[in-house]
Amino acid sequence: MAKMSAACIVLPSLFIFIFIFFVSTTCCSQEERSIYLVLLRGDPIAFHEDSQNEDSSRIHVSRKALIKAHEKHLLAYHDMLLQTTLENGSYNKLHSFKYIINGFSVHTTPSQAKKLRGTPGVKLVEKDRGVKMMTTYTPEFLHLPKGIWAQEGGEENAGDGIVIGVIDSGINPHHPSFAYQSFKSNLSHFSGACETGPNFPPGSCNGKIVSAKYFSAGAEAMATLNASVDFLSPFDADGHGSHVASIAAGNAGVPVVVNGFFYGRASGMAPRARIAVYKAIYPSVGTLADVVAAIDQAVLDGVDIISLSVGPNEPTEDTLTFLNMFDISLLFARKAGVFVVQAAGNKGPTSSTVVSFSPWSVGVAACNTNRRYRASILLLNGQIVDGVGLSGPSFGNGTVFHKLVLAKDAVKTNGTFPNTPEYIEECQHPEALDPTKVFGSVIICNFSEGFSNGTSTLDAIIATAKALRFEGFILTANPNYGDYIAEPIPFAISSILIPSVADSKAILKYYEEWTKRDENGTVKEFGAAAAIGEGRVASFKGRSPVVSRFSSRGPDFIDTKRSPADVLKPDILAPGHQIWGAWSPNSALQPMLTGHSFALLSGTSMAAPHVAGIAALIKQHNPSWTPSMIASAISTTSTKYDNLGDPMMAEGFEVNTLHPSTPFEYGAGIVNPNRAIRPGLVLSSDYEDFISFLCSLPNIDASTITTAIGENCSSSFDYPSNLNLPSVTISALKGSICVKRSVMNVGNNTETYLGSVLSPNGTTVNLNPTWFTISPLGTQDLEIQINVTQPMEDFSFGEIVLTGSLDHIVRITLSVVPVSA
Repeated sequence: MAKMSAACIVLPSLFIFIFIFFVSTTCCSQEERSIYLVLLRGDPIAFHEDSQNEDSSRIHVSRKALIKAHEKHLLAYHDMLLQTTLENGSYNKLHSFKYIINGFSVHTTPSQAKKLRGTPGVKLVEKDRGVKMMTTYTPEFLHLPKGIWAQEGGEENAGDGIVIGVIDSGINPHHPSFAYQSFKSNLSHFSGACETGPNFPPGSCNGKIVSAKYFSAGAEAMATLNASVDFLSPFDADGHGSHVASIAAGNAGVPVVVNGFFYGRASGMAPRARIAVYKAIYPSVGTLADVVAAIDQAVLDGVDIISLSVGPNEPTEDTLTFLNMFDISLLFARKAGVFVVQAAGNKGPTSSTVVSFSPWSVGVAACNTNRRYRASILLLNGQIVDGVGLSGPSFGNGTVFHKLVLAKDAVKTNGTFPNTPEYIEECQHPEALDPTKVFGSVIICNFSEGFSNGTSTLDAIIATAKALRFEGFILTANPNYGDYIAEPIPFAISSILIPSVADSKAILKYYEEWTKRDENGTVKEFGAAAAIGEGRVASFKGRSPVVSRFSSRGPDFIDTKRSPADVLKPDILAPGHQIWGAWSPNSALQPMLTGHSFALLSGTSMAAPHVAGIAALIKQHNPSWTPSMIASAISTTSTKYDNLGDPMMAEGFEVNTLHPSTPFEYGAGIVNPNRAIRPGLVLSSDYEDFISFLCSLPNIDASTITTAIGENCSSSFDYPSNLNLPSVTISALKGSICVKRSVMNVGNNTETYLGSVLSPNGTTVNLNPTWFTISPLGTQDLEIQINVTQPMEDFSFGEIVLTGSLDHIVRITLSVVPVSA
């Protein structure tokens, strides 16, 4: 009896134990996994003491062997830390970061990530925010052929010897913009490799493309990849990466032909620079883990410049904007001597929307050029209405009139489809329209609910037009939704976009006057007619540059509360509106561009590689210059005036309206590459200066810097604005401040400079000394005394201009909020 009792007691206990174990493991498994980026204590390879020594006094082995040994040590440490901290089966390590940062990315649950946060040796654990793409005539617009290119021996030598690392969606290796040509210089400083895979066969790295790698662990952890578009190779199935690479360093003089029409010849900014490809974003998904791994690898390979047209679309929630994993990786890339260019973001015209925060990277805003593609429609009554389009004329070269039909007047009367805008007004479904009414006609489609919420597309209109054999189509604005924003897109059929409500009303007024209806409103006779004109021929008129509406604005900010930072962002302005560039015929995310080898795109994605290519030209001309010197030269030689000699303007919220722009829209101004190679003076900052800047941030806990960067705040500036940038930004000036700057003469001759000041409203600014003579490689300290004379509610702007006796002009932008003491 006793034995039976014991058995009865043991069995329920065992059952309870199994039940509890099952419940606990089930609950754990029900936690949704995410990717976390983990930063660890300890030096990465690039900054490890033994790795930097050419010869070790303790062990006589090569530097390469020392690097390999430290790499092996870091990998083992990463694995050991995960194995001893997290539950078995609860995680999957994705990447080990080892060259410029020591850490890893891991796919795990929030509860496991919490364990990592409390583990000795762990400095930072940050949830992956994902990344997005920030989505030629510009060499002539920037005066390169007769400027830097000519000075470097012409387009056949411009950028030779420089490697630009493009971190994006990959590259189309079959494109003529990346075809092999013989190069004069070798790349002894570069050691990248070439990975192959689907659509990226051996030989894709051809000398122009010198390296190609892909990073997919993060993408594969976060989504089920689509094998038809998410190729596990460096191949670009989207087109974005190819477009970016061609702007920076595409071959010169490549014919741009789309739909059989020749649009001119495209050239990259540095057509002889080499391209290293790091694919880190896929049509289905992009992760920060893959991008950080790509940055780490690019610096290890030895790139000179990193071009980033992808990145986090929002600041991190729980750390300073400067101290997230992404910006820390850029800081260490800068420490390793790499010039980093970032797209500023596409969230304009709202203020404080920049996603390039840190003073160690160059954030690029976007503007237009003076090239315009004008399209128009001619009505039978002689009226001409301008619009947007990139298509050929309707039959008869735009002089033969075709019946004009409003889509809702051509809807089948006996159809069983829904009575919704996409069927009735928006031309999305060919089965909704009467073929006898639309055949050979110009159809008026309406920008209605589906276009407003993103469910309707131009692709669908084109499919409908082809299926029913429209002569052409017009997409008119809808008064209920207001004007819409239209960009010229290469349409295979005659078409025109009318984004203005006023212009659309004029077309519809004419249509109704010439259309006869019965008492029920049904059309008895279509009497209106129209011809669509040629829309593919460019004109070169009008005001430029103008800051683009979509381009993200400053001021820069420190945290998610949008507390302003004493750093000018964006840094610089470059062309990013309607830019031709290489494309991938797969065009995974843009069906309308499928089969095309070129695309006309807009975005700060297009602006950033302009500056990357220009930086390559500057580096070629001045090979000893540091990234800070290049950044300074680009900023201080820019201009704030347009081609009409007026202060630069910017697009705002209202369509077709402009307003005076500020440095929070254009940074230092529009980039001027021909002056940037010989700036006269530069303002330089080193890695230690960036640490001092961080340590001087308001209300900063020094331990935060030590934890994130691994550096002690042994010295800090009196104010963050004392960082030696080619601009001065003060977000809350009380009373008076003395800001310091130091300039160095990078010219070949002694030069005398005279300083002048345009003080921001509400301040007086005194410069000391007001003039100085400086010899080659000499330095001069400047004191800038800024005093509040009247409190202001917002930033006001001014500048210091240093004019040299040898015609150098150095501009330092001032941005100040004077407040009451």
